[in-house]
Amino acid sequence: MKKAVRMIMSLVLTAAMAISMTACGSSAAAPAADTAAPAAESTEAADAGAADTGAADTGAAEAAAPAASGEAEGKVFNIYCWNEEFKSRVEAHYPGYEAVDATTGKIGDVTVKWVITPNQNNAYQNFLDESLLNQENAAPDDRIDMFLIEADYALKYVDTEYTLPVKDLGITDEELANQYKYTKDIVTDSNGVLKGVSWQGCPGVMIYNREAAKEIFGSDDPETVQAKVKDWDTYNATAKEVKAKGYSMTSSFCDPYRVFSNNVSGPWVQDGKIVIDDNIKKWMDLSKEWVDAGETNTYELWDSNTWAKGFYPEGKVFCYFGPAWFIDFSMSADDEASIAHAGGWGACEGPQGYFWGGTWICGCSYSDNQELIADIMRQMTTNEEIMTEIVKDDNDFVNNKPAMEAMAADPNYKNAVLGGQNPLPMFCAGADKIDLSNLSQYDQTCNEELQNAMRNYLNGNSTLDEALNLFYTAVEEKHPELTH
Repeated sequence: MKKAVRMIMSLVLTAAMAISMTACGSSAAAPAADTAAPAAESTEAADAGAADTGAADTGAAEAAAPAASGEAEGKVFNIYCWNEEFKSRVEAHYPGYEAVDATTGKIGDVTVKWVITPNQNNAYQNFLDESLLNQENAAPDDRIDMFLIEADYALKYVDTEYTLPVKDLGITDEELANQYKYTKDIVTDSNGVLKGVSWQGCPGVMIYNREAAKEIFGSDDPETVQAKVKDWDTYNATAKEVKAKGYSMTSSFCDPYRVFSNNVSGPWVQDGKIVIDDNIKKWMDLSKEWVDAGETNTYELWDSNTWAKGFYPEGKVFCYFGPAWFIDFSMSADDEASIAHAGGWGACEGPQGYFWGGTWICGCSYSDNQELIADIMRQMTTNEEIMTEIVKDDNDFVNNKPAMEAMAADPNYKNAVLGGQNPLPMFCAGADKIDLSNLSQYDQTCNEELQNAMRNYLNGNSTLDEALNLFYTAVEEKHPELTH
């Protein structure tokens, strides 16, 4: 069974790359953007490829040609990613890194090139797929050395031979012992081989508007607010109280989606069939209630003209849901007019624990810079001193238990966006509880297409049955091997 899954994943990636030769958009996107809808794959191409899964698996294995040990390291190091988050971490924290310009740096005598393709409309994956497919014929200086992936589509890449096993880079289990287990589970292939590492963890919290909390509840204390959202029944009662004061509970019905999708009882696809979990159905039912009651809107996540209005006082939004990267990377903290810039947000656990997103570092099998891949992975994901620097300088939740536990207990650590609150104890508790047993390679497509279909329904443009048919059709067009 594992071998079959491995062959199918190699086939899916190869088929996706073979049909992704169209130009892609280049507008900016935030991490793990739910609005990035993958480009539809050709049914004919997938069916044709499926006729010979054995050949596809063999081809993928033969294509992976890592530089032999002892060969000279390359002089150009290409890193593929979708935004500047990891670039900014490397520039600030990797020992000896020198920035040259916006897309170029130096590490010793090696030139580092950042190849950044935004997430929107699946542009990053399309470009990465096409580039991986062409690695065999690429000039040495043009080969991908390192590329980044997200949780929702990680299995698409780790279950192929394009990703280097971490142990083949000389990185041991002992070196990774302080990392959170779930961050390793996400990038472990179907044969149990670890194929990537991450510098961050992404347990989530509920982020609330402090001024609104004072106005509505008489207090912005996290314990007071948590008591008002401790479970979904209490949350729903509070949403009515919030609306009566002129606020939306959330900016969009999509905001709490990850809380539900991370607490399902089974994966999206079971025995080749798309299965909508009861917890997802609960989100669908509640979304209808929230929208009909005017307690939330139907905005698309990341829309700067609608959804992001709540980052400002005049937006009148009570809360958002997100992890550490969302708080400091996505809430317009650099804008003096924003709530975040004024330290006007607070954080509490919310109705349920969950996680959202994260970025994983993978070494490409074609790289002629494997020593540098290994050192970047070590420094950026296992060096406790660097991990602590990232927490202090960037407010990231890092993938190192001792570093995080020390910072959680540090009375001097304060998050400016959260009005001086230290949210790390909540994040630490959440990170240890994350369960990825229901993760699948179809998560990104299913999560995004369901939200798109539900928006159609909530806006009154379809019945629920019609919306679900739109969802199934969209998923099955991208993954012809699935039924419902």
